[in-house]
Amino acid sequence: MDAYKYQDNYEGYAHTDGYYPGNESNPEEDAQSDVTEGHDEEDEIYEGEYQGIPHPDDVKAKKTKMASSREEDLRGQADLMAERMEDEEELAHQYETIMDECGHGRFQWILFFVLGLALMADGVEVFVVSFALPSAEKDMCLSSSKKGMLGMIVYLGMMSGAFVLGGLADKLGRKRVLSMSLALNASFASISSFVQGYGAFLFCRLISGIGIGGALPIVFAYFSEFLSREKRGEHLSWLGIFWMTGGIYASAMAWSIIPHYGWGFSMGTHYHYHSWRVFVIVCALPCTVSLVALRFMPESPRFLLEMGKHDEAWMILKKVHDTNMRAKGTPEKVFTSSHEYSICYLIVFISMNSVMLITIEDKLVNFKVESTLLWENQIYMGIYQRNTLLYLLQIWPVLAFDYYGLTVWFPDMIRYFQEEEYKSKMKVFFGEHVFGATINFTMENQIHQHGKLVNDKFTKMYFKHVLFEDTFFDECYFEDVTSTDTYFKNCTIESTIFYNTDLYEHKFIDCRFINSTFLDQKEGCHMDLEQDNDFLIYLVSFLGSLSVLPGNIISALLMDRIGRLKMIGGSMLISAGCCFFLFFGNSESAMIGWQCLFCGASIAAWNALDVVTVELYPTTQRATAFGILNGLCKFGAILGNTIFASFVGITKVVPILLAATSLVGGGLIALRLPETREQVLM
Repeated sequence: MDAYKYQDNYEGYAHTDGYYPGNESNPEEDAQSDVTEGHDEEDEIYEGEYQGIPHPDDVKAKKTKMASSREEDLRGQADLMAERMEDEEELAHQYETIMDECGHGRFQWILFFVLGLALMADGVEVFVVSFALPSAEKDMCLSSSKKGMLGMIVYLGMMSGAFVLGGLADKLGRKRVLSMSLALNASFASISSFVQGYGAFLFCRLISGIGIGGALPIVFAYFSEFLSREKRGEHLSWLGIFWMTGGIYASAMAWSIIPHYGWGFSMGTHYHYHSWRVFVIVCALPCTVSLVALRFMPESPRFLLEMGKHDEAWMILKKVHDTNMRAKGTPEKVFTSSHEYSICYLIVFISMNSVMLITIEDKLVNFKVESTLLWENQIYMGIYQRNTLLYLLQIWPVLAFDYYGLTVWFPDMIRYFQEEEYKSKMKVFFGEHVFGATINFTMENQIHQHGKLVNDKFTKMYFKHVLFEDTFFDECYFEDVTSTDTYFKNCTIESTIFYNTDLYEHKFIDCRFINSTFLDQKEGCHMDLEQDNDFLIYLVSFLGSLSVLPGNIISALLMDRIGRLKMIGGSMLISAGCCFFLFFGNSESAMIGWQCLFCGASIAAWNALDVVTVELYPTTQRATAFGILNGLCKFGAILGNTIFASFVGITKVVPILLAATSLVGGGLIALRLPETREQVLM
């Protein structure tokens, strides 16, 4: 209205002054000129406003406002995390109260044996290939490199299984993923006993290792969630006895089955099922029994609560309570804690999610905060960063490096001592002349130099570690002869017949043949393989596994009394001391004795490390953390096997000093971990 009034007055004033109407300026332009008259450039209207483009100052102000809002939200993130941790700790204490009410009784013992069989299967898997190899190499004609790969593939599979299946157990459930892992191991371990080719056998053992690799992390996480704080350390240590039982079981089965090479059958010339294959399928029995029994066990209620499945969790807890009370003779006792705890948990669960959804409105801020919360919640970040990166990621591989490396090094060193003693008894025959003799007995550990054999017959006999050097054979006859590590070097062989023997071309080095004939050479593998089974492997492994029993008992009884950290540190330091005494082990009996002492001392560290790992991490990350650490443990085992085996026959100093030093370092690092003896299971 003011603008129109101003324009009317202006027009009236123009006519009275005698202005010519044709020279009259445009009223709209004059109005705009008057409006802008006396204004600075800063007060000018932003011309992009009419095009829908916001003013730069408005954009800057909006960004400043959003930034301050984002900063406030991010500052509130720490408070949200702190509140969340307080709620989770409160819930953990309440769950601990419920487990105290449920008690420790029949239900836990049944679950103990079911999961113990799964852990026993893990112990069997470590030994089954090494026990079967001395016989399997005959059927599959395995070279040294192939045997090494077959031994390593098991650890590679177990490492992969621990990484993958351990993480899945925190997403899909303990029972479900453990059943998957046991099914993989049982099925492919059984199939491996029937396949004939090396590649197929290698693949089956890989998948079998993947299956059982995920079992160990899940077993400890699963069982711990049914135990109260006062029972957790002791009974998780008792559970470790089953790993030792697996080694004893595998050794006993190998000892009783494999030497009976007639336990099997053949189908033509291409399919053979010998005793070592029977041993392989027998070793799958603990896993199969555990898989069947696990079907009657419930899911972990602690996991179900984290997933928001409260009704299922309380039904399981009530079942645990009622089972234990009936076994104790008090079936009338009522389970009273579930209703109150369920309501409390549900309220806290809803309120936590409501806070996150209501207070964070901006999508960008919401995404950033949720990402940060997820990142902070990983096992290697936030409150777990120090324990994981600085301590556990070093202790697990170090202990595995020394334990598995030395357990392979001990039998290799004993075998080396045997070979040296065997070579010291070698008989040397120089310049002998044998005419018209019939030889049908075993010739072993002999060297024949500059001899002459004329018209001699070698029938149905066995050459073992025999060397003929610069020897002349004339009109000799070899029939149905087998050999191991036997060679002819710089020999002259004239008018000689070889019938149905395994004296192949590579066993004749720089030899001259004159009118000699090879007829119907033996079929099959052309490699030199020992005919007798390696009894030493079974004996050493059996004694090593049996020696773990005292250490298991001591660690179980003292775990809750002296604490986890002292158990780990003390066990590793004592094991390091055992390593130094290996300098004085120059015989088979001494090496076996020190191996038993080392295994018995180190098992306490294994048990305590399992307990600490279970108790350090919350339910949503327990199996994942255990799986990652156990996977790195298998990597340490591969490294230890490779490094320690490479020094056999060269020097004892490097393996002994390497093992002792790393054990001392690992023991000292373990003492800096937080003590979890009085800690509730988060």
